[in-house]
Amino acid sequence: MKNRYYASIRKKILISMILVPVVPFILCLGLGYHYFTTSLETSTIASLKRIVSDHRQMIESFLTERTNDLEFILHATPFADLKRPETLLRVFNNLQARSGAFLDLGVFDADGRHVAYHGPYELKSKDYGGEAWFQRTMTEGIYISDIFLGYRRVPHFIIAVSTEENGRRWAIRATIDTHYFTKLVEMVRIGKTGEAYLLNADGVLQTRQRSGRELMQQPLDQVAYPDAPSSIRTYLARDATGERFLYATTWLKDKGWLLVIRQEKADAFRSLNAAVYGIVLISIIGLGAIVAVAFYVTGRIVHKMKAMDTEKESLNQQLIRAQRLAELGEMAAGFAHEINNPLQIIRSEQALMDLNFGELKEAGMLAPSETLEEIDDAMAQIKLQVERCAGITQAILKFGRQNEPKLQNVDLRSFIPQITGMVAKKASVNGIEIVQDIAESTPPIHGDPGQLQQVLLNLLNNAMDAVMQLHGPAGGSITIGAAPFNGGQARIMVGDNGCGIESENMKKIFSPFFTTKPVGKGTGLGLSVCYGIIHAMGGSMAVDSMPNCGSTFSIVLPPAAS
Repeated sequence: MKNRYYASIRKKILISMILVPVVPFILCLGLGYHYFTTSLETSTIASLKRIVSDHRQMIESFLTERTNDLEFILHATPFADLKRPETLLRVFNNLQARSGAFLDLGVFDADGRHVAYHGPYELKSKDYGGEAWFQRTMTEGIYISDIFLGYRRVPHFIIAVSTEENGRRWAIRATIDTHYFTKLVEMVRIGKTGEAYLLNADGVLQTRQRSGRELMQQPLDQVAYPDAPSSIRTYLARDATGERFLYATTWLKDKGWLLVIRQEKADAFRSLNAAVYGIVLISIIGLGAIVAVAFYVTGRIVHKMKAMDTEKESLNQQLIRAQRLAELGEMAAGFAHEINNPLQIIRSEQALMDLNFGELKEAGMLAPSETLEEIDDAMAQIKLQVERCAGITQAILKFGRQNEPKLQNVDLRSFIPQITGMVAKKASVNGIEIVQDIAESTPPIHGDPGQLQQVLLNLLNNAMDAVMQLHGPAGGSITIGAAPFNGGQARIMVGDNGCGIESENMKKIFSPFFTTKPVGKGTGLGLSVCYGIIHAMGGSMAVDSMPNCGSTFSIVLPPAAS
């Protein structure tokens, strides 16, 4: 029944100790995880947007600078001069000095004829009048093409500008090195898997894709286009291989080209994943610690409860025994009183018989004989035993009548032998020698004789129990003595050669209900009561003991009142 009770208590405490900290722990952890991961995601996406914005600005700046270079040539050099090979060469060399992105340079008249050209291909005198790029250049003034093959059958793109001179329009065109431009676009390095590439409005690659796609091919992934020309769109999607990527896209060239930057999700959110792993690890450790501490503390609490319940039961039993002893003490006092009355009658009758025998002897009515001597001896023995019984009953009555302390001067030199006499028979029956060592100079003390008698009897009885436990029916010895002490005080010593007291119990022997005796043989109140009595008299009580060597109790009492 008790085991079920403790198991139920243990279960309730364990559940409470786990749930109470775990619920707020999980809530705080979940809330912190949400805000932390949201912050990291926001920070990662914001960083990617910043990279896209910076890269877009760099590419557009490159195209703008190259266009400005051509416009400067167009306005600084007349058409007639620029057609000369030596002038075109000088101009081209100046362009390449500014930027290595230029591959060739050509001059076109209003009809689209290639009137001058410097570069690696044989393009002079080619007619471009019907080409879309030429018509747009002549109409719009500036044209940047997509990647195309053209006459050279090699993927490339051009920048062309036109102007009007003497009522006729003419134009110049430069081919941009696609490898140079591709490297410029691919300069983006984000983590281990980040890459950048350009698409035209039809979704055709304008630069290589690091994952294996070449110029003028379709990319491996389906790209989502931003809505506004200057906006940046970010999203998560899978490519053709099924790998999840974080994308950021934005328009260039007034929605002519699309800049795409992508990075594997695991790479992009590497710090987030590391944080998640750390949070999970901390959560597991934290929950494990909570559960471990809950089990440990619950075990300790239940153990303490069992110990307290056991101690409570023991205290109840000791209180019951103490009550029984108190009742026995009252009964013993009543028995002593009842026995004392017949003893008085026996004493009177014995005295009368002794008087009558004396008168008969004086009158010569009883002749001396052996029988008469035996009768005299019997009468003397009766008298002796009656006096002995009277002494015992008087001691019991004196011990039982003490209610309120009555302090008076007590002469220990005569008082201690009286107490010793009360236990002398018990000691001799158990083979214990009682040695009295009372100094003649022992001063009288001020105290209650009845309570002091109770203290000394308790100490002597405890000493006899300790001696019998170690030595059995022979070899025991108890020494009780008294001597002067500091400042007119007196010290009483009760020592024995018994089993002694264990060191761990030395601090507890004066505690109420503490006993080392078996159940039924001690209440644990004796020494506690004795300590209280001596303290109330203004004295002190101490003990010195070693296991299997014996114990010595010392009592210091104040001097007698003058």
